Amino acid sequence: MKILANDGIAPNGKSQLEAAGFTVVTEKVAQEDLPAQLPDYVGIIVRSATKVRKDLIDACPDLKFIARAGVGIDNIDHEYARSKGIPVINTPAASSESVAELVFSHFFNLARSVHRSNVELQLADSNFKALKKSYSKGIQLRGKTLVVIGFGRIGREVARIGLGMGMRILPVDPMIEKAEVTVDMHEAYGGSQTIVLETVPLSEALPQADFLTLHVPTVNKPILGAEELATMKPTAFVVNSARGGVIEESALLHALESGQLGGAGLDVFVGEPNPDRKLLEHPMISITPHTGASTVEAQANIGQELADKIIALNLV
Repeated sequence: MKILANDGIAPNGKSQLEAAGFTVVTEKVAQEDLPAQLPDYVGIIVRSATKVRKDLIDACPDLKFIARAGVGIDNIDHEYARSKGIPVINTPAASSESVAELVFSHFFNLARSVHRSNVELQLADSNFKALKKSYSKGIQLRGKTLVVIGFGRIGREVARIGLGMGMRILPVDPMIEKAEVTVDMHEAYGGSQTIVLETVPLSEALPQADFLTLHVPTVNKPILGAEELATMKPTAFVVNSARGGVIEESALLHALESGQLGGAGLDVFVGEPNPDRKLLEHPMISITPHTGASTVEAQANIGQELADKIIALNLV
C-alpha cells in the first residue's frame, strides 16, 4: 500500500511506516498532476505547500486518509473529506515547543535589535561605536507583560517559557475560561510548578501588552487590524507564527511607520511563498521563512505521531 509524502516526512516516520508494511514515496508530485497520480496511493501526507481541495478529493474516491505533518489543516478541505468517510490526521502536539521557542527568538531579536545590528555591523562602512550607541536602548523581557492570543497547546507552551522568565502572562481565548500551565524545573530545584491562568478579553489585554503573540487558526477577518493595533503601546512588539492574515499586514506596516508600534516578528505571511517585499525589507520587522516547526526534534516528533496515527487506521 503506497503513501505519497508529497511535502516530505522525517526519516523515523518513514521507517516506522515501512516497517508496518507501507511503501512511502517522497518524490514530489506537482499540484496540477495530483488528480492523475494520487489515485494510485492509499493516502497522502502534506505540510503547508500541497493543497488537498474538494476537486482532488473527488478525483480519489478510494483514498483512505489525508495527513497533515503539522497543526493547521486549512490547506485541506477537511470537513468535506470527512463527509466522504476519509479520515484527516494532523499532529497538534508535536511541534509546540519548537514554535514557542521561535516566538521568543523573535522577541529577543526585537528587544535588543539583533536582527538589525547583525546586518548593519557586516557592512563595509559600518561604524562600530555609532551602532553601539544606536542600539544601546534595548529592553529585558523579565517583568514585562506578555499577551498570548490563542491558548491551546502552543499558546500554553509560550506561557510556560514566559513564566519561567518572570513575565506576566495575559491569555486571550474566547473558548477557554482558564487553563493550567506547568513550569518544568529540575527536581533539584523542587520539580515542576503548575499555575492556573485566567483568560481576559482582547480589548482588555491589548493596551497592557509589552509583547504579544498569536496562536490561532486561519480566520476570515484579521484579529489585529488598524483599530486593535491603535490601542497598543507604541513600544509593544507583536509576533505572528500562526497563519498569514491573522494580522492585517497593511495595518501593521502603517503602525510601524507611524510610531504606533515598536516592532514585529513574522514567521508567516499572506501570499506565501511570495510575501510582500515591504514586510521582508522593513527594518522594524524580524523575519523567518515559516520555520516555526522546523527543528530536528519537532520533525522527529511529527514523523512518529503521523506514523502512529496512520498505523492505527489498520489499513495493512
